[in-house]
Amino acid sequence: MTRLLIHVEGETEEAFVNEVLAPHLYGCGYTRVSARLVGNARQRDRRGGIRAWSAVRKDILHHLKEDAGCLSTTMVDFYALPQTGDRAWPGRAQAAQLAFAHKAHAVESALLADIGHELGNGVEASRFVPFVMMHEFEGLLFSDAAKLGRGIGRPDLAPQFQAIRDQFGTPEEINDSPQTAPSKRILALFPRYEKPLMGTLAVLEIGLDSIRQECPLFRTWLERLEQRLKVV
Repeated sequence: MTRLLIHVEGETEEAFVNEVLAPHLYGCGYTRVSARLVGNARQRDRRGGIRAWSAVRKDILHHLKEDAGCLSTTMVDFYALPQTGDRAWPGRAQAAQLAFAHKAHAVESALLADIGHELGNGVEASRFVPFVMMHEFEGLLFSDAAKLGRGIGRPDLAPQFQAIRDQFGTPEEINDSPQTAPSKRILALFPRYEKPLMGTLAVLEIGLDSIRQECPLFRTWLERLEQRLKVV
């Protein structure tokens, strides 16, 4: 199993997979790494949302059943996941009541259980490796404030970015309301910030090593993907 499909939330994450993550994973032995949007980023009348779990679940199961030699994973924002009604993602509503350290894991476990129920909780289900980011992709950019500034062409903003980073234990914790999400914090300092272009430029400047060092949830996911090739 050396092929990997990553179901991502938006075009910024898609660019990150193609430009940064895929080259690294090719070096680990994967032969194909590709991204597929689960959000509505390309639908102009429905921007800014993630599809219902029932639809994403169908895509994941179809992919796993169609290609027996592949792995599938997700890269989605916890706070953007639908949690009520027929669009709800498993575990999202319940995880809202948990401490920060347990929120993402609770949803990941629920997603894996749901896919496992369909595939059987064995080798087939183990081909699904869910990952839920606590906040949007821009949180990862605070892994290196100086390089974030350089990457978006505003090195003078590095001290302000660092001041934001210093308020939190890790970059993955940066957020305390919809108005202070990581991208909103960048926009407040630099209104011309454009995603995915500038987000991609910034992450290329920052590099994967800094992100995995500063972001423990991301690091755990990346290590799981790297180690999968050692056990298949």
